[in-house]
Amino acid sequence: MKIYNTLTRKKEEFTPIEPNKVRMYVCGPTVYNYIHIGNARPMIVFDTVRRYMEHKGYEVNYVSNFTDVDDKIIRKANEEGVTADEIAKRYIMECKKDMEGLNVRPATKHPLATEEIGGMIDMIQELIEKGHAYEKNGTVYFRTRSFKEYGKLSHKNLDDLQSGNRSLLVSGEDEKEDPLDFVLWKPKKEGEPSWPSPWGDGRPGWHIECSVMSKKYLGDQIDIHAGGEDLVFPHHENEIAQSESANGKEFAHYWMHNAFLNIDNKKMSKSLGNFFTVRDIEAKYDLQVLRFFMLSAHYRSPLNFSADLMTAAKNGLDRIHTAVSRLTNLASQADGDWKEGEKEAIQAPLQALAAKFDEAMDDDFNTADAISVIFEIVKLANTAVTEESSKAAVEEVRKQILSLCDIMGIHGEVKEELLDSEIEALIEERSAARKAKNFARADEIRNELLEKGIILEDTRQGVTWKRA
Repeated sequence: MKIYNTLTRKKEEFTPIEPNKVRMYVCGPTVYNYIHIGNARPMIVFDTVRRYMEHKGYEVNYVSNFTDVDDKIIRKANEEGVTADEIAKRYIMECKKDMEGLNVRPATKHPLATEEIGGMIDMIQELIEKGHAYEKNGTVYFRTRSFKEYGKLSHKNLDDLQSGNRSLLVSGEDEKEDPLDFVLWKPKKEGEPSWPSPWGDGRPGWHIECSVMSKKYLGDQIDIHAGGEDLVFPHHENEIAQSESANGKEFAHYWMHNAFLNIDNKKMSKSLGNFFTVRDIEAKYDLQVLRFFMLSAHYRSPLNFSADLMTAAKNGLDRIHTAVSRLTNLASQADGDWKEGEKEAIQAPLQALAAKFDEAMDDDFNTADAISVIFEIVKLANTAVTEESSKAAVEEVRKQILSLCDIMGIHGEVKEELLDSEIEALIEERSAARKAKNFARADEIRNELLEKGIILEDTRQGVTWKRA
């Protein structure tokens, strides 16, 4: 398996620190509003990386944080007249709903910055003691030039940064020893959340949060650190400087970054009116279509979002669903083991295509090529599998499509939604079963409805139901 490493700017063979185990940290969102489709891309991409690694037999410890203290969160809280904590908790919950809709599996751990302040204070203290940081009037700065390899990820030169555009500088307060030094701890301002520290009440800088959460849940060294390409500088560059200065070890062996998402070939922005949240998209499309669309391009390629491309993604997904539905129907009517000639006509090409899928994913997670392999299997299903095929052959093709779709986080078959009249009929049957003291059948019906997203509630007035 080869991964393109931003650090070395080349594809490298993946070798984990510990055999068969992967330690992976992915920078999560700052929770001050609903997530937008730009946030969704790294979530989908790196969830797919995780799924594929597990398919290959790795045990993946996948950590992705929520930044729940930040200027944007505080601004939103002040606008609404509520606490920053209330805003953060609200949008963490909403983000998790969107992640579920996108079929992004929960991380092994989703740490919150506000719950790890103690560890941040400890690491800052250690950086001060080692001469990598200093305090001025309640603010603690990282001494950027003390880390000799600063710029190794973004391939930026410190002297060029110094003389170049000041927008590249992390910030520019006069009290810094050097304009390139960045904030580790900032003093409290009126109306802002704060925590006690040796340098006075305040809150951490953004960059220190991820260094500390990664260290706590994954250790001093990790296999993969990932996020959007907008995080390469300064966020990930600063994480490297902090972590390696504090821990004295290489921080992450592989750095993965997904490219930007554009809207109709323009950068997404509220001022252009082309800013879409995941909820906006969900109003028009099933979120599986959005996931399928995101994976139809290589993660390092810029991705252009448009209505036409989403329609194409929907049509592609429908092709898969139609093929699986046909195979399901054929399997219900077919019987028997492999017939003569089927292994050569169906099983052998199927195995070759499964190997081709792995080959695409082993080449820096080329999901675009992997999806094209799924379509090749769909074509095989539509041409080689007929009413005459054995049950064994039909089921193997169906199982292979569903298995590869699952690695992509794509539902290979559509759950048929029950009609209201069908639900009411099942509820009546359940009531009759309960009266007859046939509780096993009553429970069976409740579970059957639950599997199809129907929740029953027994009240004094009778049974009510709702769709999940």
